[in-house]
Amino acid sequence: MRDVIGFCNRITFFFTGMVISLFLFIPFVYAVDLSRGKWVDMTHEFSEESIYWPTAKTFTKTTVFEGHTDTGFYYSAYNFEAAEHGGTHVDAPVHFCEGGNTVDQISLEQLVGPAVVVDISGKTKNNRNYQFAIDDVLDWEKEYGKVPESSIVLINTGSSKFWPNRKKYMGTDKRGAQATKELAFPGIHPEAATFLAEKRKIKAVGLDTPSIDFGPSTQFKSHQILFEKSIPGFENVANIDTLPATGSIVIALPMKIKGGSGAPLRIVAFVPDP
Repeated sequence: MRDVIGFCNRITFFFTGMVISLFLFIPFVYAVDLSRGKWVDMTHEFSEESIYWPTAKTFTKTTVFEGHTDTGFYYSAYNFEAAEHGGTHVDAPVHFCEGGNTVDQISLEQLVGPAVVVDISGKTKNNRNYQFAIDDVLDWEKEYGKVPESSIVLINTGSSKFWPNRKKYMGTDKRGAQATKELAFPGIHPEAATFLAEKRKIKAVGLDTPSIDFGPSTQFKSHQILFEKSIPGFENVANIDTLPATGSIVIALPMKIKGGSGAPLRIVAFVPDP
């Protein structure tokens, strides 16, 4: 009899657990109902026009074969070559943090999540070297509430409209080490990077510029601060300006390069219907 009671208790516990699990899962299912809303591609296509750092190898694509084979069927294949950091891409923590996560070590949880979109395009219009500040976060929060923990923060600097014009987008179309002295584009101020990492505990950050740090930076302090906290960065992101301030879900999946400090990124957002 004692065995029967124990068995019944286990069955009851099992089904109770199933009900609780289902109850907890239902809100998540409705939150990401992919049948009601629209998808936004936030990735610049990779081509010879793609923007890369002045010292980095740019994207090249060569033809292996394109046409009809001797046996009659059509076939095409190509090779491509490029630096890790260029075009729409991810910066892994190891890029500026010794011992930090490499591209293949970034968890999926950090690459998928709810987006917070902060628009600073008005401030960058007349100052291409504007640095995203703590006040920009606080001003956003006055209207939309506190940035939720584990958010993916996307910063719209208004730069995406210049792509792929290197001169307008990053301040110079020159190549080589000397060209880096002419770089001009918005970035994240180190104080804001610290605030987002420590006070808001975000999971990732992205913006529509070539770097997390602003153009004239030589120490890349915002990279160091964020990456020491294992927060990856998405750079050269497209179409941030088409997303709402809150409510969208971001999926940012990079090429899984073992030991990589960065990688080409395919990033999209799902914007649910109101």
